[in-house]
Amino acid sequence: MRSVGQAGLATAFELVGRGVSPVVLEAEERIGEQWRHRWDSLRLFTPARHSGLPGSEFPAPPASFPTKDQMADYLEAYPRDARLPVRTGVRALTLARRDGSYTLETTAGTVVTEHVVIATGYQRPNIPAFATDIRPDIRQLHAAQYRNPSQLTGDVLVVGAGTSGVEIAIEAARAGHHTVLAGRGTGQIPPIAYAFDGKVFWFYANRIASVWTPIGRRMKSLILTHGAPLIRVKMRDAIAAGVERAARVTAIENGAPVFEDGRRIEPSTIVWCTGFKRDYSWIQFPVARPDGYPHHVGGVADGEPGLYFVGLPFQTRLASGLIGGVGEDARSVAEVIARRLSQTEAIRQIGVRPAVVGASI
Repeated sequence: MRSVGQAGLATAFELVGRGVSPVVLEAEERIGEQWRHRWDSLRLFTPARHSGLPGSEFPAPPASFPTKDQMADYLEAYPRDARLPVRTGVRALTLARRDGSYTLETTAGTVVTEHVVIATGYQRPNIPAFATDIRPDIRQLHAAQYRNPSQLTGDVLVVGAGTSGVEIAIEAARAGHHTVLAGRGTGQIPPIAYAFDGKVFWFYANRIASVWTPIGRRMKSLILTHGAPLIRVKMRDAIAAGVERAARVTAIENGAPVFEDGRRIEPSTIVWCTGFKRDYSWIQFPVARPDGYPHHVGGVADGEPGLYFVGLPFQTRLASGLIGGVGEDARSVAEVIARRLSQTEAIRQIGVRPAVVGASI
């Protein structure tokens, strides 16, 4: 279950700025809980100077990389400072389409609206089906469950060589565990990109790596299928920490993982850094493609005159998946909603306030 995060809050801010009063739903009693529940040493991939939401600057030294608790506190303070109408403790249950509008059933009742923004992020850990065949004496954790090295015993296998996998593998190795990091590399942002206080990277992530350029379209396809390139950390950092690299885990033999090259390993602990699945099963009409991502153009759902998405990976740019980059997508979606409301004069009608959904079943 995921709570409303930067995508939902940024969209609400942009809607309010255009004279639209949204209903923002937050499943948790406290905003930012999804960050508080992540591993202890987690920091943002981008420095504070590039991690502010619309109309705000991140309250930390510009060159610092904020901790996950600083991020949680920032998200909690943001709607209060911006006076955004967030309803906490309200979980979205189902979304249906009826008579030209949408009916959203929640734990606090029914919301009927002509416009719905889905900003739920990822909802469920993605663990390979063959993980059920691993022996019970081998402890398994997903990155969503990992907090610190005290959860690890003996030799550690980290599956997934994206940024999260590299960071957790480094932490495990530094804690004294023989650590193997399995999976194909996702590439990395070159060090030169961080020059000039990160301005080079920020230009690249917003203007070059976008759906409007050939290189960006190729990158989007790779990111959605193989994961985003390493940001801030580098694979050589893992090697320097003593992490052993290995091929992908492709099978289980006699209860133990087997790599693509046939090598078999018997770790005491496995940490699955294999990402998350999007869950749109609570939406009672088709919205997702076979790969699990929704049909949309720039966050505006195909064939749905009032459905929108914000916070998708590479929604329009590499920066779409970063804290400070979601604002541009939120602004674009808010402009579409405000224009459509103005054209139909629905903004003056009762019961058509847009709903921004930050959590689902």
